[in-house]
Amino acid sequence: MEKDTSSTIRRAEQFQMILIGEGLVVGGIAGLVIVLYRMFLEYAGKWLNMLLEFCKGKPIRIAGWFLVLLVLAWLVGKLLKYEPMISGSGIPQLEGEMTGKLDQRWWRVLPAKFLGGFLCLLGGLALGREGPSIQLGAMVGKGVSKGMERGVTEEKYLLTCGASAGLAAAFHAPLAGVMFSLEEVHKNFSVSVLVSVMTASLSADFMASTVMGVDSVFQFQIIRPLPPEYYGMILLLGIVLGALGAFYNWFTLKVQSFYRNAKGLSVTKKLMIPFLCAGVLGFTMPEFLGSGHALLDYLTTEDVMLGTILFFLVGRFIFSAVCFGSGAPGGIFFPLLVLGGFIGGAFATVGVHYMGLDMMYINNFVVLAMAGYFAAIVRAPLTGIILIFEMTGSLSQMMTLSIVSVVAYVVATLLRSKPIYESLLERILEQRGEEKAVDHGEKVLQNFVVLQGSRLEEALIKEIEWPKNCLIVAVQRGSDEIIPRGSTKLRTGDVIVAMTNEREIAAVHDEMEKLCREVF
Repeated sequence: MEKDTSSTIRRAEQFQMILIGEGLVVGGIAGLVIVLYRMFLEYAGKWLNMLLEFCKGKPIRIAGWFLVLLVLAWLVGKLLKYEPMISGSGIPQLEGEMTGKLDQRWWRVLPAKFLGGFLCLLGGLALGREGPSIQLGAMVGKGVSKGMERGVTEEKYLLTCGASAGLAAAFHAPLAGVMFSLEEVHKNFSVSVLVSVMTASLSADFMASTVMGVDSVFQFQIIRPLPPEYYGMILLLGIVLGALGAFYNWFTLKVQSFYRNAKGLSVTKKLMIPFLCAGVLGFTMPEFLGSGHALLDYLTTEDVMLGTILFFLVGRFIFSAVCFGSGAPGGIFFPLLVLGGFIGGAFATVGVHYMGLDMMYINNFVVLAMAGYFAAIVRAPLTGIILIFEMTGSLSQMMTLSIVSVVAYVVATLLRSKPIYESLLERILEQRGEEKAVDHGEKVLQNFVVLQGSRLEEALIKEIEWPKNCLIVAVQRGSDEIIPRGSTKLRTGDVIVAMTNEREIAAVHDEMEKLCREVF
């Protein structure tokens, strides 16, 4: 275990090779956990359909099913009281831990999140498996770190490895797992973390592919790429997605606030609302239940009328918000992709009727909208582009995916909509009173990248007012490592290695990120 400054630096010098081996271990274990999780969720979906068919048209059986749903809500409520960190997708909790603002108990989160996600999908809630998979994978990484008695610095790398492995195994998307972990979780593209995360992601994907097969998650038929004459429509779609993405974030937080401010609603009573709604929908509109994969298949294989598309879009939008806002263990990652697909389907259908769009390109717009909507909501455009590419198995859309993602990202940013996971983390910290990781005297290394146009660019180290309780121990420039001096001039792309005490992680992280990004 890291005890002092010298041992921390010595071990950091060997991180790259050490982390490759540790990434392999984390990826293998996380891959196994996520494969089991996926199998359980598949059984949950099958059992749900069997139970609904068994109860259909039988009032006594229907009443019995509603009683079962109340029991499921009670059980999930007990799990949430046992471990509050399993609420929601788990990605905000992971980001909070990465910045030192939260400290999850991995041995409690793992079983509670696993069981909670299974019970929610068995009840038919409109939640996804990706967020829980990322959190489960990260907790595997933390468990490996604790078992091998690694320090906090190394533990954060293993958390990132586990998160990457979780997404890779959940969606058969190893590259997206790598990109999401670097872009959204670790927020750093250093060589050490890149190689270890790739190792974890590939090993987890191998585990999942061996058991679950290698087929893409979506089997969309893209006849041909969009010709350039339709690029104007792509720009318009990006604007629409950016605005709707901002609305999604606002509405999701509003629903969450409604649950939180409702008087007389305990944790269990809040959960009863989406479970009972799922019961009603199960006998009226069962298409709204679950993750929504079947709805996307329907949209992309059938000739669906605009009114039907809008009906499913609005219904799924509201039901997803009701489910997620209750705090039930489950993600919004996949459900928002479904919503994005239906936005694209509606947009393309309007284009066919009023803008001269050929019907063969409807599926193209479905795929584009999934990536653009993700970029607007999560604010991780690279992850969205790579994820859709891997989930559909189509390379023909890379240019148009990039265009729509960038436009949606810019529009959402101009509308001052915060990334959804950042907003959700703020809610968690507000509720918990800004809890920080326990201080036990360890030294922690953190990496920060000097961005172009920031106040650190072309500045001397001695000219900068660095955060208190923070020591700049190295500057990495490409493959070279520079010992920092007062006269060292920082350049764009430099990676600043800062050391601090564990109890100062959160404060130093926020101040350093501000320095690296802020302009004069």
